[in-house]
Amino acid sequence: MRTFGTTTPALVAALIDDPFYRAITVDCGVDVAARCSVLSRYFEYSLEEADRTGRCLVHEDASIGAAAWLLPRSAGVEATEARAKAAALGALLGPRGCGDYRRIIAFMSGRSRPLVPAGAWYLSIVAVHPAAQRRGIGAQLLRPTLAEASRAGAYAYLETFTPRSLLFYERVGFVRLAEFVEPTTQAQYALMGRPPDPVRVPS
Repeated sequence: MRTFGTTTPALVAALIDDPFYRAITVDCGVDVAARCSVLSRYFEYSLEEADRTGRCLVHEDASIGAAAWLLPRSAGVEATEARAKAAALGALLGPRGCGDYRRIIAFMSGRSRPLVPAGAWYLSIVAVHPAAQRRGIGAQLLRPTLAEASRAGAYAYLETFTPRSLLFYERVGFVRLAEFVEPTTQAQYALMGRPPDPVRVPS
């Protein structure tokens, strides 16, 4: 299995102020170093999970960024992964952070389920270090899996709390399905989907 210690600092730098990641690191209080450490380990777990059961694309310069996708899994694999993740996050996040994680995921899953087709591919994370943004790297990280999803006839979806990212996702073929206020963070997020399109491959 690959290791991602070189990549996680980029994800931390890009996403540390995201409402979701603030909520799950609540047990760190105002200790920024502790939050960075927890998020680094969280992202490492997430990239490893995507590498096992989805798609994990890391920039050729691993310190710049990565994209993590979760693909449909069998019931047995889903149960195994869910147990492993619950144990890992329970040890990592602390009681309040774990509670926030469960509440947020439950809310967002409940809202996406009626709007996203079964068997969709989920873009869990895409992040580029702030110093390397606005160079087309995010699209570069997404392009291979989006093309693969289109060839497979698979729908893709994501959720984002970052308003400035909406145009980026629209440029690579996602459309806004709905917007919700998530109650734990009290922040608005967008649910976005991308139908399979074998003709259109993002540039």
